Amino acid sequence: MLELAKEPNANAPKPLQNQTESIWRNRTFIAVFSSYSMSLLGNTFHSIAINLWVLQTTGSAKLMSIVLITHLVISMLFGSFAGTLADRTDRRTLMWITDVIRFVLVAAIAVLIYLPNIPFIYIVLLTAMVAFAGVFRTPALQASLIEIVGKEQLTQAVGAINISDNIIRISGFALGGIAVAAFGGAFAIAIDAATFLLSAVLLLFAGKFPFSAVRDSGKPQTSFKEDLAAGFRYVWQDSFARAAVILLPLVMFFFLSTFMLIQVMAVQVWQAKPFVFGLMEACIPLGYVAGSILIMRLDKRLKGRGKWIIGTMILMGPLFIAISLMPSAFMALPLILLVGFLFSFSTTIIFIVLRVAIEPSMQGRVFGLIGALTSVAPPIGLAVFSTLSDLYGPAIIISISGSALLIIGCFAYINMKAMRSFN
Repeated sequence: MLELAKEPNANAPKPLQNQTESIWRNRTFIAVFSSYSMSLLGNTFHSIAINLWVLQTTGSAKLMSIVLITHLVISMLFGSFAGTLADRTDRRTLMWITDVIRFVLVAAIAVLIYLPNIPFIYIVLLTAMVAFAGVFRTPALQASLIEIVGKEQLTQAVGAINISDNIIRISGFALGGIAVAAFGGAFAIAIDAATFLLSAVLLLFAGKFPFSAVRDSGKPQTSFKEDLAAGFRYVWQDSFARAAVILLPLVMFFFLSTFMLIQVMAVQVWQAKPFVFGLMEACIPLGYVAGSILIMRLDKRLKGRGKWIIGTMILMGPLFIAISLMPSAFMALPLILLVGFLFSFSTTIIFIVLRVAIEPSMQGRVFGLIGALTSVAPPIGLAVFSTLSDLYGPAIIISISGSALLIIGCFAYINMKAMRSFN
């Protein structure tokens, strides 16, 4: 592999995007995309199935929160560790191994749930191990995408994955709840285990990823500790990577927390009917999907991508303020739809340009750090915003959140030149 990296030859695998015009003709991408979809379905299915089972069998919200906190802490602590490993190993191998491990662990959880009088601590420990294995998969996938499709088809690939992400997260929670209600926790979690096994099989079917001459250089010559430290230094020293690591968690923090308050406002202030509330819930994913499709269609014609990232972040601020002033949920629907659309631009584009701007050998570490921070930001935001909402009401907190997002966006536009000027 070392010789191939130094001296390209005619027999070396070439990125498939050079041979075809569409990502949907790229067998490797289709298999990895399908595997990702199955793995994500397993994650969402597992989350809702475990939580519902805990509530049904114990009636304790405290025990359910223990499971949620376990996932949160593991993601926060081991994101950078996982990203470093993704940069030192074969990323495809790392992904299918984590899927197989999760299949075994989740199958064990299903068996334990089926058996009577099993101590809850066993479920928590196995769930922690599932979360730990899952942490390694995300940076490996994010960093390997450019190896699979190359720069030419990167926009289409990221857009397709983001659309799938939204659809599956919504459907996964719904299907998980239905399965637990209809068949019980053990059967639902057994289905969850099967999705991880299918994901691993699809990755094996994908075959080897096209070579990355920069990354594939034989065995790492540095220690794991050195590579881990190098990842933090890279993010600190590279102005674009540093801007992305700051902005993405902030966008997630304000967007998800504020949307939660909009839901509270719909119930407490607007007293929205179930049909209107359902429309409101659908507006964000619909806006996000519409934005992702537009980004895929524009592709190379979308110029000044850094300005789009920060500009859409800035625009979400006034929209949140306007939503807080709406007299009814129905009148707020177009604004909520537009927020979802802008959220797509501020996140999808940054995930695209990260793969172009960041060195391939560093992408696992950068995405691992981003994953750790973005997993922590929303729960903290939800806790803070819900507490403030109880004290002062949702409308004023939504307005303050929008103002803060506007100020942060303007600050980023002025001071984060590397992000702003990226084309």
